[in-house]
This record gives sequence, structure tokens and C-alpha cells, in this order.
Amino acid sequence: MIRTTAVPRPVRVGAATAGIAGVLILAGCAGTTETAATTAPSAPATTAPSTAASSAPAATADAGASTSTYADGTYTAEGSYQTPESVEKISVTVTLADDVITAVEVSGDPQKAESKEYQSKFIGGISDVVVGKDIDEISVSRVAGSSLTSGGFNQAIGEIKSEATA
Repeated sequence: MIRTTAVPRPVRVGAATAGIAGVLILAGCAGTTETAATTAPSAPATTAPSTAASSAPAATADAGASTSTYADGTYTAEGSYQTPESVEKISVTVTLADDVITAVEVSGDPQKAESKEYQSKFIGGISDVVVGKDIDEISVSRVAGSSLTSGGFNQAIGEIKSEATA
């Protein structure tokens, strides 16, 4: 029997293991970046408690003043985004109360199988990301592994904000 591999099995297994470890390390770095970005705003507040305490009522007053920025109600808008294969569209329906998103519904009509998969994941996870948040504070970048659908969602939210301006 003639062996066609020039590299011994232990070397191949070691190289494969090193490659997988490298991918996992890089994936861990991506998660750390998002976590650091999330925790960074709270760090200054804890380093200067007297400043944070004195500015907190002002921020609350500003938030109360901005409560009347958008009219309460349910709004629907379309958003589109480019994939490598096609241009996809989604429909976003948002219910606002005091500038806070109380409900969200997203529907799509994906043109390609891969778009169907990612839109489905996005639709399944978007509610957890935006419900309960001020509409001015949301800018979705990635939901449930879907990053391109976010562009269409953000575009629709921009239209809804224009329509809902009080």
C-alpha cells in the first residue's frame, strides 16, 4: 500500500488543533470587544461618584423632557439592505410609548435561502434587543448572528422616527 500523505498524522492533528484554537481565541476577542464597549460607559460613573450623583438628576430631567420627542403610537416602515446575492427588504412595526419601544414586529420576504436563514434569526432575536429601550438609543449592529439585516432595520427605525416626531 502506498501512503499519499507526506506529513505524519501527529503533525496534521497538531496543526488542526492549533488552527481551531486560533479561531476560538479570535472569536473570544470579538466577544470581549462588545463586552468592553458595554461596560465602558459605567466605569466613569463609578470613578467619579459625586459627579455622577450630581449629573444623574439632570440626565433624568433631560430624559423626561425628551419624552415628548415622539408621539405615542404604532408605526410601520420598510428598510432594505444589500447582501452579496441580492437586495433584501424588511418591514418593521414599532409601538412607542414615551419614546420607549414597547413592541416590535419584523417581517421579511427573503429572496435567497441564506437571507431567509439570517432574517429568521434576526426576527427571532430583535425583540430582546430593542423592547424597553428609548428609540433614540438603539442602533442595532448584529442580532443572533445576522449583521446585514440590521442595516435594513436601522433604516426603517430612522423612517419611523421621522414619522413619529411630535
